[in-house]
Amino acid sequence: MRSYDLSPLHRFTVGFDNVSRLMDAVSRLDDATMSYPPYNIERFGEDRYRISMAVAGFTENDLDIMLKDNTLTISGRKAEEEADAATFLHRGIASRAFERRFELAAHIKVKGASLENGLLHVDLEREVPEELKPRKISIDATDGKKAIGGPKAA
Repeated sequence: MRSYDLSPLHRFTVGFDNVSRLMDAVSRLDDATMSYPPYNIERFGEDRYRISMAVAGFTENDLDIMLKDNTLTISGRKAEEEADAATFLHRGIASRAFERRFELAAHIKVKGASLENGLLHVDLEREVPEELKPRKISIDATDGKKAIGGPKAA
C-alpha cells in the first residue's frame, strides 16, 4: 500500500481537506479497472464538459448513473441472456458488468445523459454561485478608524 505524507501542503493551502481522500482513491486503482469501458472527457468552452463512454450492446435499462458527494458513478449490467440465444463462435464485443467512478470538482453539475450509437454521453457544467465568483475588494482610504480592531473614534 502506498502512503503519501501531505503535511507539507497544509502550510500553504486552505480548504483542500479532501486531497488525502482523493490520493487514497487513486492509489487503489489498478490497470484492469482503468481499461473497460473506454471513455473520453471533452471540454467545450470554459464551463462545459462531456464524458463519452463506449457502451456498445448496453441499453438505457442496463445502465445506471448516480451522483453522490461529488462522485459520479456510471455502472452497467446486462440482463441475463435467454438460454435459446445464439452460440457465439467469437465474442469480441464485451458486455461484462462495469462500474466507473469520476470525482467531480466543486460546483460541477450533471446536466443530462444520452445514449447514441453505442456511446453514453454525460453532460456536465460548472455553475459557480455568484457569491463565490471573484470580486474586487475596494480599499477604503480612511486612517484605519473604521477597521475592525483598529483605533476607535473619539
